[in-house]
Amino acid sequence: MRKLIPVIIQILFFTVFLSLLNACSRSKSLRYAVIISANAEWRSLNKLWPGQQLQDSPWGKFFYKEINGNRILFFHEGWGKIDAAGATQFVIDQFDPDVLINLGTCGGIEGRINRHEIILVNQTFVYDIYEAMGDSKEALDYYATIIDLSWLEGKYPFPVTEGAMISADRDLKPEELENLKLHYPAVAGDWETGAIAHVAKKNNKKLLILRGVTDLVTSAGGEAYNNPEYFAVHTDTVMQTLTAQLPEWINLINKSLKISR
Repeated sequence: MRKLIPVIIQILFFTVFLSLLNACSRSKSLRYAVIISANAEWRSLNKLWPGQQLQDSPWGKFFYKEINGNRILFFHEGWGKIDAAGATQFVIDQFDPDVLINLGTCGGIEGRINRHEIILVNQTFVYDIYEAMGDSKEALDYYATIIDLSWLEGKYPFPVTEGAMISADRDLKPEELENLKLHYPAVAGDWETGAIAHVAKKNNKKLLILRGVTDLVTSAGGEAYNNPEYFAVHTDTVMQTLTAQLPEWINLINKSLKISR
């Protein structure tokens, strides 16, 4: 038994140390976490801000950058609903930000939005759910999320289109577009915002989603379909706009939440 005492003391020491470390990390939680989804969006971000000290996580890489006196986490979650949901929960659990900000791209529905317009997403729908044993409506309604933006006070710093986004693990299909327009008030589609909004709401986190339209889709086809170079070029344009505008959005949030630097 005496031989075990030093081992027990060591275990207790490390248990207390880890508890204190965890408490310390949570006490220093960030105000802002900017989450990025698609690989192309992350590549654009790194081209705009080269030389960042990238760190690894089980999901994607991340780095910190100071903007307007705020130390901000930029985190690459990955594309699709699975990575978006898992990585968003990871960011919340590990960093506990006051506000989540999702910057990214989307495919616009022609006639409802214009190319390069910035959408401030106020509602999301996950539409690729099909219930063969009954009505899909219950599941579709469950994953539909209204994003509360009432906490933002004052005039937005830049022109945006407030609108709904439809999400699926696929691009908008031209042959389905007219039916989607009948059932959803969305102005654009993407792969991740439905999952991000759902997880943020489950955790009672403030969320700001800003997505820029890289390409337009009609019932005849999509501008970027079978044309990855087109998507890459317009992703660079959108991400350049969003990152340039980010400091003013941070200022608005600081004022809205009465945060001083």
